[in-house]
Amino acid sequence: MFMSTGFGNSKRRVVGCLSILFLLLCQVQAHAQVHPPRPISVYFNPSLGLRFGAIFLSPSGGTLTILSDDSRSSTGGVLEAGLGFTYGAAVFEVLANPGTIISILNGPDATLYGSAGGSMTLHIGDCFPTSPFITTAAPPLYTTVKVGGILTVGTPVSNPEGSYSGSFLVTFMQE
Repeated sequence: MFMSTGFGNSKRRVVGCLSILFLLLCQVQAHAQVHPPRPISVYFNPSLGLRFGAIFLSPSGGTLTILSDDSRSSTGGVLEAGLGFTYGAAVFEVLANPGTIISILNGPDATLYGSAGGSMTLHIGDCFPTSPFITTAAPPLYTTVKVGGILTVGTPVSNPEGSYSGSFLVTFMQE
């Protein structure tokens, strides 16, 4: 005759309780980003335009580049000149909550027109911070964005001496 003492069921209960206790102790904590306030407000202020400074032209033309770090370089027959004229990247002030993701979309090439006739083509260049970027400054402080450009300059006949101006399009997109 074989008698069961019932210890098999007790062992199963103990193992089951220990398993549940183990699962409760091994909970994984997850953290999520705090949702930004609604509606999200982002403001952009063009505080300083793109400036190429003064140049001298040789008969062949060339390019003049302003990078987002405000450095300037030239190719071909374009020679950089000081003459007291400033140069530097365009500066935009972005006012947004910290952690806002902003992308920059450069517009099409723009045309700059001279005060004595002629025109030059402006291609929007690099930006800093690079796109997309995350704003870090809390209002009323702002995140500074700099945008450079490449100016294609023709010959002295097609680009007579004078002041050249125009506008370009840059789109800031809040994601």
